[in-house]
Amino acid sequence: MAAMADPVRVAVVGSGPAGLYAAEALVKQTAGAARVDVLDRLPTPYGLVRYGVAPDHTSIKAIARYLQKVLEGEGVRFFGCLELGRDLTRADLLGCYDAVIYATGAMVDRHMGVPGEDLPGSVAATDFVNWYCGHPDAADHEFDLSVEEVAVIGVGNVAVDVVRILAKTAEELRATDVPEQVVEALSRSRVRRVHMVGRRGPAQAKFTTKEARELGELDNAGIHVRPEDMALDPVSAELAETDRHVRANVKVLNGWTGEPAARPRRIDVRFWRAPVEILGTTRVEGLRLERTRLNESGRVTGTGEFETLPVGMVLRSVGYQSVPLEGVPFDERAYVVPNDGGRILAPDGSPVPREYVAGWIKRGPTGVVGTNKSDAAETVRHLLEDLPADRTPPARTLEELLESRGLAAVTYADWLGLDAAEIALARSLGRGERVKLARWEDMTKACRSTDDARME
Repeated sequence: MAAMADPVRVAVVGSGPAGLYAAEALVKQTAGAARVDVLDRLPTPYGLVRYGVAPDHTSIKAIARYLQKVLEGEGVRFFGCLELGRDLTRADLLGCYDAVIYATGAMVDRHMGVPGEDLPGSVAATDFVNWYCGHPDAADHEFDLSVEEVAVIGVGNVAVDVVRILAKTAEELRATDVPEQVVEALSRSRVRRVHMVGRRGPAQAKFTTKEARELGELDNAGIHVRPEDMALDPVSAELAETDRHVRANVKVLNGWTGEPAARPRRIDVRFWRAPVEILGTTRVEGLRLERTRLNESGRVTGTGEFETLPVGMVLRSVGYQSVPLEGVPFDERAYVVPNDGGRILAPDGSPVPREYVAGWIKRGPTGVVGTNKSDAAETVRHLLEDLPADRTPPARTLEELLESRGLAAVTYADWLGLDAAEIALARSLGRGERVKLARWEDMTKACRSTDDARME
């Protein structure tokens, strides 16, 4: 790293774990000689920790307390309600900072590509997750919970979270931070049976053993796996023998092959089934599945055996992908920004000066929350190595740019006003530690209350 005559100024776009770990690494690796502005299009920090982690997983959500210390640390500032491409351009940021790190995550779901996928009642699991996690973009989404059977496509942790929320009672969620309107909607749910569908077998399931065990411990739902679906082919048997995680999953799943407990709701985990068509005329009325197997090369192939589930809603959770950022190189096949250790690469393979990536937009939607820490540290090391010793300080500050355009960002102090409003709402409702405000207008009003208090 070149010696710095004055503090390096870096913009981090995205205030989720990847962005905030990058801010932390910048401060640490420069011994405090960095000035980092963390930008987000939302008025709230923490990204997927706030809007992707299931509300009943409070231990994981506690990561927000660690990230809070980053935002409150010396040299780090938060600017909310600033959207790249709407309020600011890539050129704007490069004019205000020595370097920019994009950490915008993987924001959209993948499609299955089957007939009927666009029918009402066929929705992305991300939309459902955003709704029950209080994301303002999903605050007014509606899901038909009057149906008795639902299919969740996918066997990863997100799919398990969705199944668990559908299987729980509204009362069980009252102690969490789920928005009040979501609790009210779930209290009217008539869903009695949830099918979790996987194209592969139990040895290939992506959920963690901890998540799996939680499904089997629900007070309101019995769970069942067909014994024949637990038969392991040679490839799967070898996985179960050599991989401790797979072995633990298979053990848990084998415990669900007996008669499920007689409870108000039921979960059926269905392996070796591939969706081939969502049925219905004006809305979802069923899901056609084809039984699958692994062929000689270990790829999933159909067997020609079909069945139909009488479901009224289908939630797909088959992967996530990043979206392009205006003017930033993007790999349309891998859905990531092409990079070398976080250094953005131009189409000819050369590094793009002063622009970097961290998190899922860098590596794809892999790893756990903690994976972002080492990932961000790598990006920051390369950023600091690339700083020229004779760099020219940026021409103006972000504040000067915003003032010239009449833009007012949400500050960290404003966010604390929203934070306090959610805590107060929980107290008034007799619910847990906080209840999320999910609508833009309510969130904006709570943020503005800090400005009003300062003026009094």
